[in-house]
Amino acid sequence: MKTKLMLLVLLLQASVTLSAQTKSAAVDYKDGDQLLSGISVKPAKAMANKPGILILPAWMGIDDHAKDTAERLATLGYITFIADIYGKNNRPTNYAEAGELSGTFKKNIKAYQIRIKLALEQLVKQGANPDDIVVIGYCFGGTGAIEAARTNMKVKGVVSFHGGLGRDIDRDIEIIKPKVLVLHGAYDPYESKQEIDYFQVEMQKAEADWQMIYYANAVHAFTDKNAGNDNSKGAAYNELADKRSWKAMLAFLKEVL
Repeated sequence: MKTKLMLLVLLLQASVTLSAQTKSAAVDYKDGDQLLSGISVKPAKAMANKPGILILPAWMGIDDHAKDTAERLATLGYITFIADIYGKNNRPTNYAEAGELSGTFKKNIKAYQIRIKLALEQLVKQGANPDDIVVIGYCFGGTGAIEAARTNMKVKGVVSFHGGLGRDIDRDIEIIKPKVLVLHGAYDPYESKQEIDYFQVEMQKAEADWQMIYYANAVHAFTDKNAGNDNSKGAAYNELADKRSWKAMLAFLKEVL
């Protein structure tokens, strides 16, 4: 009983310390008539140049994983903002709805790009330096991060965690200015070898400064602790890949920001 009480006290102390280091708030904004509501997480003390990180969530929309990422980055001094891609009253409640919604934006990629740009504007309004911004994304959000690079949004770099790499082959390949970091599960069944090859050729033709890191024994969603541990399902958490990819991202942020 005494041990459990001590553990509870330690957890409460950690929670208080974290909340003292960051300040979180919902931020409403609009895309036409569609109300959007993202989350701003600011550090108690930002870095001198006030770098900003835009977080694009996975296909379920704003989730605990995105919130945890924002908090962790904010404690390091980054001003963070979690984008709302779907809309305040238009969020999926199950995987089927998430697949339909994310699929709609993948087919209408310009609409996805607009939602990313609107979120970037909100990040700047929260105090981030418009000249020192990186976009990171998970799964569906990783696709969005790469789109931010493909369209040369005003960002220093992008990071895709187990994101979709595909693009319409009829799209023109333009010179890519933001630096690109792709963190990929070596056994991700949702990205074919052909799609990966096309992506790498695209990066070369775009003269991008790009990196792609593969993680052994990792499938899709390897950073999501709620994805289970069964690789045979195609999506599963991998603790080692999660830790390694986080370190890779931090090194990338230090380099570009």
